[in-house]
Amino acid sequence: TGFMVADLWATSRLLVNYPEPYRSQILDYLFKPNFGASLHILKVEIGGDGQTTDGTEPSHMHYALDENYFRGYEWWLMKEAKKRNPNITLIGLPWSFPGWLGKGFDWPYVNLQLTAYYVVTWIVGAKRYHDLDIDYIGIWNERSYNANYIKILRKMLNSQGLQRVKIIASDNLWESISAAMLLDAELFKVVDVIGAHYPGTHSVKDARLTGKKLWSSEDFSTLNSDTGAGCWGRILNQNYVNGYMTSTIAWNLVASYYEQLPYGRCGLMTAQEPWSGHYVVESPVWVSAHTTQFTQPGWYYLKTVGHLEKGGSYVALTDGLGNLTIIIETMSHKHSKCIRPFLPYFNVSQQFATFVLKGSFSEIPELQVWYTKLGKTSERFLFKQLDSLWLLDSNGSFTLKLQEDELFTLTTLTTGRKGSYLPPPKSQRFPSTYKDDFNVDYPFFSEAPNFADQTGVFEYFTNMEDPGEHHFTLRQVLNQRPITWAADASNTISIIGDYNWTNLTIKCDVYIETPDTGGVFIAGRVNKGGILIRSARGIFFWIFANGSYRVTGDLAGWIIYALGHVEVTAKTWYTLTLTIKVAGRRKKT
Repeated sequence: TGFMVADLWATSRLLVNYPEPYRSQILDYLFKPNFGASLHILKVEIGGDGQTTDGTEPSHMHYALDENYFRGYEWWLMKEAKKRNPNITLIGLPWSFPGWLGKGFDWPYVNLQLTAYYVVTWIVGAKRYHDLDIDYIGIWNERSYNANYIKILRKMLNSQGLQRVKIIASDNLWESISAAMLLDAELFKVVDVIGAHYPGTHSVKDARLTGKKLWSSEDFSTLNSDTGAGCWGRILNQNYVNGYMTSTIAWNLVASYYEQLPYGRCGLMTAQEPWSGHYVVESPVWVSAHTTQFTQPGWYYLKTVGHLEKGGSYVALTDGLGNLTIIIETMSHKHSKCIRPFLPYFNVSQQFATFVLKGSFSEIPELQVWYTKLGKTSERFLFKQLDSLWLLDSNGSFTLKLQEDELFTLTTLTTGRKGSYLPPPKSQRFPSTYKDDFNVDYPFFSEAPNFADQTGVFEYFTNMEDPGEHHFTLRQVLNQRPITWAADASNTISIIGDYNWTNLTIKCDVYIETPDTGGVFIAGRVNKGGILIRSARGIFFWIFANGSYRVTGDLAGWIIYALGHVEVTAKTWYTLTLTIKVAGRRKKT
């Protein structure tokens, strides 16, 4: 089997600037073996400078002759995961690509060699600069694949001595890639894993006919309430029971992005307040533990897996060395709906289930029992160890009483543990007074804390020509539109602060680099981001190098409140101040 885990795209932005010890605690709950979610796989975005759902992630090659393997937070996150679990599987997948690869087209397959070279440099850089071995590489997230590109990518990996890096395709639907593999022997040979997104626990005949490993390479994406945990518990079992998928990857790892961005709190846990240190270990972490703490990649599913008579499912796995783990879930329809796809109705009711251990398993004397009950607070348990089952007198047979919305893990392993730390600090709003002068000589991360880029990439930049107060700056570094995955805005923008602020003053020193056509803005009350950034509304104050200014009600600049001329040119520092006040409402008479 593969196994389960987590992935991210611009969703761990706020995690990196959590203060210690809280940052390490969050990472322990996610990656530390036999502690919390104990993840087996970490799948990361290969930053491509474009908007990928909740923000942009920087590319290691913004321009053709540029290479830098210290941008963004994915390198750091992979190292932290490996530190805790040296056996964790690492997967890389591109969403967007830097614009220069497209030669003027919004398309990564214009020059197949060039795109393959770009992806291979990322894998080589991971090893060279961070000692990270990437295990699997994907093609283009939820977009077209190109069979020739996949073949060229395999050849280029081999030429770099990266035979052990496996290819997963196509991170979209089952149908097209499976059919193509059955018709094209070379393609069949170079694709190691077929990965589909949100498969609803089912695969298709062509995919099964290939005999390749089948993975749900992106799933979950659901609010991390108990219903989200129910979704996660159900699909972790049923992706194999119904669809023979041996790995299920959750988007996303940890909700470390502003909650008002798309899919707020759709992570296994929540850590969106680095300014307070507050985080929440949500129930999906403990649902994960039922599988991850008692299996490992390389374990095998037994043939005896299936559905229970009155609803729910069970799987059984072994390491082939005598260990056995059985995972049972009875998630009800109402409490286990995932965000997608549609879930046809099914019924779950109280039942007694009898299991009989045969063959070499009949000699197992004792099984450890771990239990979760989701739902009403009064009856709720998360990953609780119950008394173990003694099997010597019962000929390897045991009966369990199962009610709805429960999870049981029965296992020979005695290493399970519900890790815990003292509660983190209380939740707080983003500080109402906040300033940053970017005075960091050797920044640990390329981006300033709490800024979440939504179009373009903003990086610390040491301005050697200015020894004065603008020596340390934050600079937007892209010079062309990326090969987009989503609808990036036409203007670059990074957001920070509190979505609910209404009366506020924003003050910022700005510098326009491009003569004549350049410009810059500051804005408040920006109402949306992520994949919806193009339609963001708010109060935007712009100045342009051609000597004009305007105030608009939207990022696109269609709604104009004021405009005029002002003494402004490029290559000069200006201080912009924008004060926004809510007008007093008149009483109705």
